[in-house]
Amino acid sequence: MINFFWHVLFFLTLFFAVTSPNIILGDNATFGTSTTMVTTGLVIAIVAILVMNYAYPRVHAWLYRVLITQRLRTGTILLLMVLAAQIAFVFFVHPNSGFDSGMLLHTATDPSAVRDPDATAYFSLNVNNLPIMLFMHWLSTTFQQTTWEFFDFVTLFFVDLSVIFNLLSVRIVQKRALGAAMYIQAAWLAVFPSIIMPYTDAWGLPLVSFYLLCYFTLRKTTMHPLLRLSAANGFGISVMLTYFMKPSSIIPVIAIAIIEGLLALVNHKKLRMQDVFVALAMLLFIGESAFYTYRYVNTRVENQTYIQVDKTRAIPAIHFMAMGVYGQGGYSWWQAVEMTFLPTKKQKTDYSVMMLKKRLKKLGPTGYLKFLVKKQRNNTADGTFGWLKEGHFFLENQKPNNKGISNKLKNYIYLYGRHIADFRFAAQLWWISLLTIIALGFGPERRVIQILRLSMVGGFVFLLLFEGGRSRYLIQYLPCLLLLATLSVERVIANVGRLAGWYEEKVDASIQADEKKQSTD
Repeated sequence: MINFFWHVLFFLTLFFAVTSPNIILGDNATFGTSTTMVTTGLVIAIVAILVMNYAYPRVHAWLYRVLITQRLRTGTILLLMVLAAQIAFVFFVHPNSGFDSGMLLHTATDPSAVRDPDATAYFSLNVNNLPIMLFMHWLSTTFQQTTWEFFDFVTLFFVDLSVIFNLLSVRIVQKRALGAAMYIQAAWLAVFPSIIMPYTDAWGLPLVSFYLLCYFTLRKTTMHPLLRLSAANGFGISVMLTYFMKPSSIIPVIAIAIIEGLLALVNHKKLRMQDVFVALAMLLFIGESAFYTYRYVNTRVENQTYIQVDKTRAIPAIHFMAMGVYGQGGYSWWQAVEMTFLPTKKQKTDYSVMMLKKRLKKLGPTGYLKFLVKKQRNNTADGTFGWLKEGHFFLENQKPNNKGISNKLKNYIYLYGRHIADFRFAAQLWWISLLTIIALGFGPERRVIQILRLSMVGGFVFLLLFEGGRSRYLIQYLPCLLLLATLSVERVIANVGRLAGWYEEKVDASIQADEKKQSTD
């Protein structure tokens, strides 16, 4: 059942990514833009490298030595180069943002904003964003910083911290894939401008990566017991922090619980009392750390005095399901406005239920299925992760000139920038490459692969049922996709080589033996 839903939803994602207008070379009628010589040069360079690698033995030998034999050193250099580029990018480009990110930062850094009726109304309706705003306020007062540049550097730190956790996870699960992990992570960071968007999407990434790292550590029986117990505590803490930061990001935890439960049912006759005792001890540590973390954070949020909110006005979850069946399946301005006028939670809930039933009745079973297919496209096709698709994304002129380094960089990420089509093409090329690696990595279904697949199935289904409509919501699940691609690389080489007729069976046997050993561990 897991594989069925995975294949349907994932290959829809791959198909829509390949057919996205972002990947169009030259004039793009969809966006009214056109790629420049930057993209042309990128395509020519890629083709030239592939041709030379095939045609010239010396070039092939050099590339093999640099990219394969010395992959750890090359990967480290690439990551350091990307980090330097990130720092320069944030230094020169740190514009003020609108939508939710702007409201959070404005309220967190300006004490007078807490008396603004718009701010109190926003956090009364969107209570889920109160913890991150209070955390931003703590950062602002602790470091005496209120600028967008400071919070962009904080975002950069969190994103790169997620990369470190991802690399540590790969080292634990499949050490020899560490070089491939470095390449994949570096490629992602190179086309991820959301480091200048301080919001839950990017700030939640290290929490997801960390609880996955903790899970892999406590599941590794060869690890020292104290390290595994520490990982159990870390798992409980990070899961609770994730819940407060972005509740939908704990879907991989549900996937872990399902897979572990299924394995326990299958292997219950083989379990020793020692194994049961260790498992219960781990669950105890996880539950205890999660409980105390929840109580601490919840108490701090409940007893905060920074901003006065009326939680009786909070938007119910059913509202986001109602929004998710209209238009492109995303944000609905008129439904959001209706939530501000309805005073009680019951009235908000009744209205949302009415709108949901009305829409589903109008669509019918066949129409709803077609709608879900289109919504999957809207949710997953865009490799820029919905860049510029929020209302009032940046609060400044979206058509920069070409004078100075700052404006030259802005031309790649601003709506009317000269090179915005070049950015979309590069991001989409990376997205298609990542999805293709995952698609070609078919083979033995190890536990870790199934957990990551089920995590993405859960993420896809969640976005189909609730508010989606753009791929920005996929950012929270990037650690799962990045790990899934990394752990699939060796299988991709084996599968492609087997299809081409040049792959050696002894190498395939080596991979199978390694996978069996890792499954045992």
